[in-house]
Amino acid sequence: MRTYKTTMVAFGAAALLSGTAALPTSAAAESLPDEQQCSKLKSDDAVMKGWCVAITRRKGNCLACHGVNTKSPWPDKLAPGGNIGPPLVAMKQRFPDKAKLRAQVYDATNINPQSVMPPFGKHNLLSDKEIDLIVEWLYSI
Repeated sequence: MRTYKTTMVAFGAAALLSGTAALPTSAAAESLPDEQQCSKLKSDDAVMKGWCVAITRRKGNCLACHGVNTKSPWPDKLAPGGNIGPPLVAMKQRFPDKAKLRAQVYDATNINPQSVMPPFGKHNLLSDKEIDLIVEWLYSI
């Protein structure tokens, strides 16, 4: 178990330092919205909507457990990501099959029964649409 944790920490640190995880260039030029700004967001951009679901404390709250690095300016009112779960970096490379990533968000206990990740879909914590938006955002980093 120690090797896994060490590897994940090293992988996450390397990705964060290299800045390899970022929102797409279309969103990278502007500052990321914080939770309050997300509630007023009028964008149809699925990636930005996914970001908003992920950071909203009454929705995904992904940053409570996961760290993420962006090239966009981090919102002042948003706390940095956590370190309980693996860092959200290189998601497209880690999950080449988008359906597997969606299944992970929907119910991580199907893959790992000892996972501490909440089964967002199974317990109706997020709607199918919200899970799809989070997957779009994850695939952009």
